Amino acid sequence: MSAYFERLAQAIETNKTHLCIGLDLQPERMPAGVWRDTDGFVNFARAIIEATSDLVCCYKPNLAFYEAMGGGSYHTLRKVLEAIPASIPVIADGKRGDIGNTARAYARGLFDRLGFDAATINPYLGYDSVEPFLEYTDCGCYVVCLTSNPGAADFQIPHALYLEVARRAVEWNKNGNIGLVVGATHAERIAEVRAAAPELPFLIPGVGAQGGDLEAAVRAAANGSADRGFVINVARSVLYASSGDDYIEAARREAEKIREQIEQCLAAMDAEKQPPTEKKDNPSEGVITEEWTE
Repeated sequence: MSAYFERLAQAIETNKTHLCIGLDLQPERMPAGVWRDTDGFVNFARAIIEATSDLVCCYKPNLAFYEAMGGGSYHTLRKVLEAIPASIPVIADGKRGDIGNTARAYARGLFDRLGFDAATINPYLGYDSVEPFLEYTDCGCYVVCLTSNPGAADFQIPHALYLEVARRAVEWNKNGNIGLVVGATHAERIAEVRAAAPELPFLIPGVGAQGGDLEAAVRAAANGSADRGFVINVARSVLYASSGDDYIEAARREAEKIREQIEQCLAAMDAEKQPPTEKKDNPSEGVITEEWTE
């Protein structure tokens, strides 16, 4: 297991959570009181982080929203990354994927220059486009397997390409640093991916604003390991839970709610695994008692 996944497992254990929050800064969605400039964006992100850092196991900025800000985008991104506690790993969501030489530059930029702990990788160009990321053995590489958007029905689902990606990812995982991106909007197919890749950790987007079934996704993804082998990502439903001055409190409430739903589902799964009780007569008492059977 890579150092990234070890750190992730530790954060899951420490904060008792499988929640990942996507730090996707969209100026048009921010509350009216937030300034639409670098300082405003950073202050907004810092407030969200401070309000939720005890509820999450990782954060995931989507790079597109920072790049769309223009010239100061990477300055904003660096400031947001600096606000995240060192104990919480961070995933760069850029879905990078290109020919080997370009992929190597992408990997250097994300891991060496920006200091991300993990990244999402598009495997469409094949192994040589993924390999430069895998060479960073201490970092996590989430290979895009089955996406949560409607367009997944164009290519991924009709030809079961997501299962081929899962099988290839298992073969490529020589350094123990590969995970899979599997969308919550396809819960029934998450189970198929889990069967094809029983040991790979999952990053599951699509819960919240995209309407994925949280409980179905958790049940399909949990693999019985100590850290259960998955994290659930939410972004808009937490960051923009309120457009008013109470946006910080609202973000925390929403994060708490989703975290609790995940953990309750896992607790229910554990309870279902408990052995049934058997009622036996107790002659000395003349009453019926319940005893655990082994």
